Amino acid sequence: MRALISTYDKTGLDRLGPWLVAQGVEVWATGGTAETLRRLGVPVRDTSAVTGFVDLLEGRVKTLHPALYAALLARPTPDDARALAAAGIDPIDLVVVNLYPFRATWLAGRAEPELVEQIDIGGVSLLRAGAKNFERVTVLSDPRQYDEAMARGTAGWDRAWRKALAAAAFRLVAAYDADIAAALAPADEGWPERLVLTGDRFGDLRYGENPHQAAAFYRRPGGYGLADARLLQGKPLSYNNLADADTAWRLAFEFEEPACVAVKHQTPCGVARGRDAVEAYRRAREADPVSIFGGIVAFNRPVDAPVAEELTQIFLEVVIAPAVTEAARAVLAKKPNLRVLELGTPRGVEWDVRSLSGGWLVQEADRPTVSPEAWRRVAGPEVDAAGRGDLAFAWTVVRYVKSNAVCLARDGQTVGIGSGQTNRIDAVRQALERAGTRARGAVLASDAFFFPDTVEALAAAGVRAAVSPGGSVRDREVLAAAEAAGLSLWFTGERHFRH
Repeated sequence: MRALISTYDKTGLDRLGPWLVAQGVEVWATGGTAETLRRLGVPVRDTSAVTGFVDLLEGRVKTLHPALYAALLARPTPDDARALAAAGIDPIDLVVVNLYPFRATWLAGRAEPELVEQIDIGGVSLLRAGAKNFERVTVLSDPRQYDEAMARGTAGWDRAWRKALAAAAFRLVAAYDADIAAALAPADEGWPERLVLTGDRFGDLRYGENPHQAAAFYRRPGGYGLADARLLQGKPLSYNNLADADTAWRLAFEFEEPACVAVKHQTPCGVARGRDAVEAYRRAREADPVSIFGGIVAFNRPVDAPVAEELTQIFLEVVIAPAVTEAARAVLAKKPNLRVLELGTPRGVEWDVRSLSGGWLVQEADRPTVSPEAWRRVAGPEVDAAGRGDLAFAWTVVRYVKSNAVCLARDGQTVGIGSGQTNRIDAVRQALERAGTRARGAVLASDAFFFPDTVEALAAAGVRAAVSPGGSVRDREVLAAAEAAGLSLWFTGERHFRH
């Protein structure tokens, strides 16, 4: 049996190399790998001795030679065995290869010439050749596979395992090529002809949205998000926890002032600003003291002991903040099942991707392009600076609410949120019901246009101003209704659905 070893990452060779020799395996290796193995006392035959060529072009060409690829690609047939014998080529039975660190170089922001040199050619080709011939060849593409290979023993490298290793190698190569394509793509490329999505499994989840659904968490290369969070206490996050926490965390950091966001089922239920984190939390809890129970709470400021004391007064699933003080951690430890996460400022999302039957929907992330200063007052009286601030606050929150969505706010606090309704008047009625008497003097943001019945309901509840994208064929009726009701109405010219 022969093994060809060519690795950038030498992890595990100190165990694998001697083990192969003990099994009677003849070891071939390339340049630096051969030197490492010799230092470990492993007898090695240089691939240059097999091919008759030294490394060329400063190492760019080491293994691209028929003597190696014929040794890998020869099928377990009499005809291929005779062809190898006629050419004086010995077959290779095991390939141990890992690749140049292209992704790490890319994400480190290295200059293009250095990046290009990290595009592995020979290693990828060796993996593909060995994996293609899994009927006979075993391919180890990751040091984490070495222990199982040794535990099985060469007699245990059966076809099923070789095939599984081949699939793993092809997945590795596919992700490697996807990274290269992403790194080299022009910034203004637009939508690529072929969509390639890659991610590394960050961890298995207990289950998905429901206990009968299997689930896992994959991390996008170079992405920053919940995979980077530091879990300070509590059990790992579930599928639903992760989805809810992402919404809460991203919304919390939409605000410059201290803010707190409570989320249930990927929709905010209480959002508030405050002079500090503790006031923001109290106001977010007051916004909907029923829905926050069992929810996810996110802050854009550190959590200290006073905030922690408040958090322990009700049942919560997750608390997430940019920092949690030692004193706060001691308080939160009273609730050992409460998951507490530290995570910094979001860095933005380029694409939103959603699966559907037979494919994916892909869109740019929803980033507002129209500032509140550019909104138009189209009906009703002017509002003061505080009112304008509340309109902007409500407009920020409603972008994170499931459509049809409306948000009532007052003094930097949500007082009623209507979400996920099949018509807008029901969303408005839901928000008004939750607000009760707090609707009087509040303002409303709607993620899309509304009709006169909405204006009438808002006016009857004492809502003083509203903001929506506008653009309905019935806008003229809406404006007339707002004027008649004395409701200050503003159009943004930009819609923000969240389905």
